[in-house]
Amino acid sequence: MAETQIKVYTGVILGYRRGSNTQYERQMLIRVDGINSRSEASRLIGWRVAYRDKKGRVFKGKIVRVHGNKGVVIAVFDPPLPGQAIGDNVYIYPKGVILEF
Repeated sequence: MAETQIKVYTGVILGYRRGSNTQYERQMLIRVDGINSRSEASRLIGWRVAYRDKKGRVFKGKIVRVHGNKGVVIAVFDPPLPGQAIGDNVYIYPKGVILEF
């Protein structure tokens, strides 16, 4: 049985999605490495996101939409990520793939 190559992206958590009076703590803005336009980022909608903290806990989420025109995406996590996650790396992989940490 031949194994297929699966594209796994990395990204950086920029912060919570927020407005002037509201902060959506389940929704994080993520800049994906190698994605620089809205059309490229729209291909990632529905992909899964995994974040591993320093204690070894794994938080999983899903990309739900594009934010702006520079390739930033919005991912929803349940449970929400802690504030210490801002600036850390995440893995972005297709739906149906299981990542092992």
